[in-house]
Amino acid sequence: MNKYVRMLSFVAVLGAVSSGLLTGAKYLTDDLIDANADALLKSEILTAHEVDFNFTNIHEVFAAETTIYSYDTTYGDAEISLTYWQDNTTDRITIQFGPTFGGGVWGPIIGLLSLESDFNTIVRIAILQQEETPGLGGVVATRTYLDQFVGKTFDEGLEIIKGLDASDAADNEVPAITGATRTSNQFQIILNNAFTTHAAVWADNAESRA
Repeated sequence: MNKYVRMLSFVAVLGAVSSGLLTGAKYLTDDLIDANADALLKSEILTAHEVDFNFTNIHEVFAAETTIYSYDTTYGDAEISLTYWQDNTTDRITIQFGPTFGGGVWGPIIGLLSLESDFNTIVRIAILQQEETPGLGGVVATRTYLDQFVGKTFDEGLEIIKGLDASDAADNEVPAITGATRTSNQFQIILNNAFTTHAAVWADNAESRA
């Protein structure tokens, strides 16, 4: 009987130690993941705003060069909070898009949309997370594709068009991803929804920033 008691005690102690180690590792990993995500977000914003930084001074530079605004609003039936990052020198503005404004084909497409001070002309788009098919819809996250949006405007709504020749594109038109029409359509919806919502709230709160 004592042999079984000792065995059960050993298993219980081993389980407790293992559980403690796993819990500790999770906390450490979660903190590291959060820190990396924060650094990535700031680096993409500073890059879009054309601010020099390195990963030693990124947090100090970001704090000195960027003003953050946050406004609560409703989108559909949901209450949401919108965040705007504005450069203190050029007044360029970055907003975030994600699942609230529409999803990709296989999962959320989350990223940053940076605009000139006119809150209309695209400076840069960066994808932080996506789950589209590699080599097809996944092209949506590549710089080669995203750089086609630079200089485009939302005047008449952004259009991502299948078979469009980039040389014939209007100011609000971008070619769709070859072989990924559904991803292209969803990306168009996400960008337009995010822009329209953020632009309206930004304009509504202009007096508070004066």
